[in-house]
Amino acid sequence: MKTHTRVVVIGGGVVGCSVLYHLTKLGWSDVMLIERSELTSGSTWHAAGGFHTINGDTNMAALQGYTIRLYKELEAITGMSCGLHHVGGVTLADNEARFEQLKAERAKHRYMGLDTEILTPAEITKLTDGLVDVKGILGGLYDPLDGHLDPSGTTHAYAKAARMGGAEIVLHNRVLETNPTAEGWEVVTEKGTVYCEHLVNAGGLWAREIGAMAGVYLPLLPMAHQYIVTDDIPEIMDILKAGREFPHVMDPGGEFYLRQEGRGMCIGFYEKPCEPWAVDGTPWNFGHELLNEQFDKIEDSVNFAYRRIPVLERSGVKRVIHGPFTFAPDGNPLIGPVPGLKNYWSACAVMAGFSQGGGMGLALAQWMIHGEVERDPRGFDVARFGNWTSPGYTVPKVIENYQMRFSVGYPNEERPAARPFRTTPMYEVNEQLNAVWGQQYGLEVPNYYALPGEPRYEEPTFKRSNAWEATRQEVLAVREGVGINEVQNFGKYLVKGPNARAWLDRIMAGRIPKPGRLSLTPMLAESGKIIGDFTVSCLSETEFQLTASYGAQGWHSRWFESHAEPGVSVENISDARSGFQIAGPKARELLSRVTRADVSAEAFKFMDVKRLTVGMANCIVQRVSYTADLGYEIFTDHMSVRHLWDVLNAHGKDLGLRPFGMRAMMSLRLDKWFGSWGREFSPDYTPAETGLDKFIAWNKPSDWIGKAAALAEKAKGPSRKLVPLVVDADDADVVAWEPIWLDGAVVGWCTSGGFSHWTGKSVAQGFIPADRVVDGLEVEVEILGQRRKARVHLAPLWDDQGRMRA
Repeated sequence: MKTHTRVVVIGGGVVGCSVLYHLTKLGWSDVMLIERSELTSGSTWHAAGGFHTINGDTNMAALQGYTIRLYKELEAITGMSCGLHHVGGVTLADNEARFEQLKAERAKHRYMGLDTEILTPAEITKLTDGLVDVKGILGGLYDPLDGHLDPSGTTHAYAKAARMGGAEIVLHNRVLETNPTAEGWEVVTEKGTVYCEHLVNAGGLWAREIGAMAGVYLPLLPMAHQYIVTDDIPEIMDILKAGREFPHVMDPGGEFYLRQEGRGMCIGFYEKPCEPWAVDGTPWNFGHELLNEQFDKIEDSVNFAYRRIPVLERSGVKRVIHGPFTFAPDGNPLIGPVPGLKNYWSACAVMAGFSQGGGMGLALAQWMIHGEVERDPRGFDVARFGNWTSPGYTVPKVIENYQMRFSVGYPNEERPAARPFRTTPMYEVNEQLNAVWGQQYGLEVPNYYALPGEPRYEEPTFKRSNAWEATRQEVLAVREGVGINEVQNFGKYLVKGPNARAWLDRIMAGRIPKPGRLSLTPMLAESGKIIGDFTVSCLSETEFQLTASYGAQGWHSRWFESHAEPGVSVENISDARSGFQIAGPKARELLSRVTRADVSAEAFKFMDVKRLTVGMANCIVQRVSYTADLGYEIFTDHMSVRHLWDVLNAHGKDLGLRPFGMRAMMSLRLDKWFGSWGREFSPDYTPAETGLDKFIAWNKPSDWIGKAAALAEKAKGPSRKLVPLVVDADDADVVAWEPIWLDGAVVGWCTSGGFSHWTGKSVAQGFIPADRVVDGLEVEVEILGQRRKARVHLAPLWDDQGRMRA
């Protein structure tokens, strides 16, 4: 075993071997994998080995598609068999909501290039040789890429391909310590010490223990998962004799998945009475054992499966496989650079290793070598969970995710486990105001305020919900009077020091404002992709406040840390500084009542920022609003928030002051076609594509990050453009990812949408080819399987003579 290497990967499961292979594939040959036992020890060896492309996150789905296509490449490179069976698969829908979900997924696949299709019950019967009882089934989604493989053979193929690329693999060598050094990491093992520049934690069941060695908590938990393999089934043998294989069948209503296994079947379950395993840590001596059989917890699911596939009742059980797999709180992997640790990388919680392992290995290798990922990684980025995440939070969220893995995923759904957890000083006040809560980055945020007599619960749906009337009234309150909304759910950063302005000029692509002013600016990666959209407020020449998405704190803080410079301090004050925004035609009148300062239009211009005393609280007040109306953001320290509320509430009652939530906010912003982080603005897109290029300071002398790529795109012009759309919708509005049709073909997709309660229109934003953009262009948007007429509407829906700027 060598003592110095560029990368050490800890863990020899399918994910660790995939990372190792992709590092060599992208050009890093000086890499090493260290495994405490044999390859596939832990979860990999007893996995069911199924793979599929369907995923609610389009980037995850694309990377799963990459994973599946990769297997034949591995076989060609190594000469080894992965045991591939591309048999196709169908997901069944036994109620209207589930069928709507499948139709929405099929719509996404249209522009992703995935060849899926909706099947009728009769087509399902034909596909499955009549073995599936379609009673109560409305339809299904068929994916020809679904299949299964040999877990051990596939993992060893990854390992051989990595060795062929120069990698070293050391087995039977447990890691004992990981210690940071000036150059990277010291990895102390049973067979000696290795020094490396980069360290990858692909520890699987032991990822928590490996992370603890570096002082980091990774939010994941093993869950005991059980599947059974049947004896030979005559009907399956007949299918084999005909030269065919039985397809995968997933029945979410019955919490089971099924595939052919030899001449029988393999059936796995995501049962409600599930069992977390090794909650307090995985024993080091565990690895090739299985857990005791527990038929009682899967009894209901087994009976359901037998009713759906009647031939199962006549087949015996050959063996039971009951073993642990790791899950993150939301079920997605934990991939990427761990915030706060230099060159420490997570490759953990990849529960669906044979659907996702290849794509996750590619993404991590790209991140390490190129500094960013080809696709937006936020859905699997380890930084999406902040340092507030604890085992007490992880356990109930993982259990909930496991239990609801086959549940319908509604776009407006708020799942209840581990809530409320993080709250603001306004929580009790909002409770008394009948707030219906959402959650962002662990924080409770009002979605809307239930009307008297209405339930404080939003019905999960793909259509317009029971929040409709309350949201409409909140929107009207803002447009006709004045509304108030807490600004806790902004990410906030304090940048100070003699080099603060120069640093911001390099970090941000836009103009850095003068004292007393603010500016809007994108933050770009070297590739020119958007990694943040910020408000920069200049409090003095050496002090700036940045505001951005609250949910992107981990992402943005890590970026700031990686670009730290002397003479600049960056402090995350997201939870130390809070306050309110007030918006609407009477907002100026309200502000004038609570401060002695001159806040007239002449004295307090649009995009000004001032230090004011509001009531008794020292505040930072800036004139800007995401509501597209006259508005102010008022920030104060956390301890003064309740006082600030009392003052504003008392002086705003006769003005019709009314709290509004995020549902109203997202409706209001659409009146001016304002984009939203994670929808219109993300690392999948560039400023020129989204219109953020108007905020770039092209002529500033600094060599800002992403400048070369942005200038190249400016010279060439983008191939696609973000456009606003007015949609002829019925009872369901655009959410995101709906395909856009033009001339009988899918040419783009929607990024977000909803209903503009002020103008009475269903609206959306989305990408279409740049050379087709023209005001009034007629297109179609596919919503829940129905193509609805829509037209491009380039002008704002509402402006009221520029009230926001007046």
